[in-house]
Amino acid sequence: MPAPVLILVRHAKAEAFAATDHERPLAERGHADAADAGRWLGEIGIDPDLAYVSTAARTRETWTDVADAAGWDGVVAHFDQSLYGADEVGALELLAATEPDVGAVVVVGHNPTMAVLAQLLDDGEGDASGDLSGGFPTSAVAVFDVPDGWAGIGAMSGRLRAFHVGRG
Repeated sequence: MPAPVLILVRHAKAEAFAATDHERPLAERGHADAADAGRWLGEIGIDPDLAYVSTAARTRETWTDVADAAGWDGVVAHFDQSLYGADEVGALELLAATEPDVGAVVVVGHNPTMAVLAQLLDDGEGDASGDLSGGFPTSAVAVFDVPDGWAGIGAMSGRLRAFHVGRG
């Protein structure tokens, strides 16, 4: 069985204001950028089984745009309130609880958590490891192989296979 794959996605560009931060929707540019990220994921053959998505409006909209553009029709999405305010430890705990037979997981969340998590996971040996040095802007996508499986996920346990910033 091949190593599981983790796809980290930072939400796309959001509107600056809404009634609450949680309710901020994507800006027009954000929808285009998320669709670009989704097309890229589809082109490189990423086909996830499961998605963990923050409940914020901008992450839910990013998930929809990415999944639609990638052609992911049957992916089970779990909208998780804890991802809205989670730090990297909380995100790792969520991933570590993933069933061992799940082959690929997408996490759609917020910075600084997505950026810190990507840096923490990177073992420095992947083809795209240097790409994280430029930060983790909106619509950034990092694809990691996780050789030790979900139960073994932690610091330096991921090999960065690919990195892309969606710009539509």
